[in-house]
Amino acid sequence: MTLQLSIRDIRPAEYEALGQLMVRVYSTLDGFPAPAEQPRYYEMLANIGRLSEKPATHVLVATTADGELVGGIVYFDDMAQYGSGGTATQEKDAAGIRLLGVDPKFRGAGAGKALAQACIRRARERGHAQVILHTTAAMGVAWKMYEQLGFVRSEDLDFLQEQLPVFGFRLKLQL
Repeated sequence: MTLQLSIRDIRPAEYEALGQLMVRVYSTLDGFPAPAEQPRYYEMLANIGRLSEKPATHVLVATTADGELVGGIVYFDDMAQYGSGGTATQEKDAAGIRLLGVDPKFRGAGAGKALAQACIRRARERGHAQVILHTTAAMGVAWKMYEQLGFVRSEDLDFLQEQLPVFGFRLKLQL
């Protein structure tokens, strides 16, 4: 199934719907902590749209031709805003992407890849030398997609989010 998608910045009227989608997606990942185990993380997911109010931060959404919300991702032009554990926030000349989520009914239609590629294009257009991201073992589908896009494991970016191992990746950009 291939969808005709529009990728754009989130609108305030979509904040709540994207937050609900993200909580639903992440809470159903096999092997990922439940909301009761990491309430602060799920609070951030529920309020994902508000991240677009931070400097150099953009929440992108994928929508269908008729405006249905398919998924979202957060793009960071400044790694100081990235907000993860580990050393990623200290990376220079880098953009970051976090919190990719796609509505399960649209999985396999290319929305996750389209969202990630939109972030990579933005990073390239802004002259960044690399893109940084993190994922977990529970996010196997995303992990495989990131590798197909050219991201390479970067163990120096790994960290623990409470008891959850989080794995860093880099994509070097040719400018």
